Amino acid sequence: MIPTVSVTRYVTPLREGGSLPGVVEADDLGTYVCKFRGAGQGVRVLVAEVVVSGLAERLGLRTPRLAVLDLDPEIARYEADEEVQDLLKASAGRNLGIDFLPGAFGYDGSHPLAPGEAAGVVWLDAFCANVDRSWRNPNLLVWHGDLWLIDHGASLYFHHGWGAGVGDPVRFAAQPWDGSDHVLRRHAGDLAEADRAARARLDEATLVDVLAQVPDEWLEPVPGAHSPEGVRAAYLAFLLARLASTTWLPGAAR
Repeated sequence: MIPTVSVTRYVTPLREGGSLPGVVEADDLGTYVCKFRGAGQGVRVLVAEVVVSGLAERLGLRTPRLAVLDLDPEIARYEADEEVQDLLKASAGRNLGIDFLPGAFGYDGSHPLAPGEAAGVVWLDAFCANVDRSWRNPNLLVWHGDLWLIDHGASLYFHHGWGAGVGDPVRFAAQPWDGSDHVLRRHAGDLAEADRAARARLDEATLVDVLAQVPDEWLEPVPGAHSPEGVRAAYLAFLLARLASTTWLPGAAR
């Protein structure tokens, strides 16, 4: 399970994104990028981060380790920035921490990639319907010579439409993914081998294990799924339907 640690200090905001993540220190002596439950689109973004990070790990792709960050709103008293104060107060409780990679720099296209690495990243983003890995916002870091995937919150768009119910997994399964502006698409080539490799690693048991990492309180009830177990089952249905289909994959015969 994802470990839970307590935030001891808010260090600085990261203003690159609209959700205003921040760098924090925790009682395990770690430094994390905190994605706040009180920001932007709420806890569903945190769910996407956990799910896609878990899938990336199982596909052999690098993504920073995660932690659940327990945030005491009293920390807001020590912040001069009123926007940060409001965000900290709105985010009391469990937030998502992503291990801070000191000295990492953004991918600029010059870093050599391991064989099959680009195709693996593109496959993952296609499977999860990630729309946020373009040259405008690559969400890739280079750290100690390796490529690391970050910021998966724009994936799994289907859960943002769950206000009236959990929707239709079959529709998501058949929805093509447009990777024309993906930062690694030109390096990925034919995705057939990446598709075979990924399907050999992912099955229902793997997806169940990934979804089990999501804290119950981030799984907000919706019509048709009133408990954390019900919401997990809905996510599982969507991901299994996607896995059973190929129509979403760039270059697949339709």
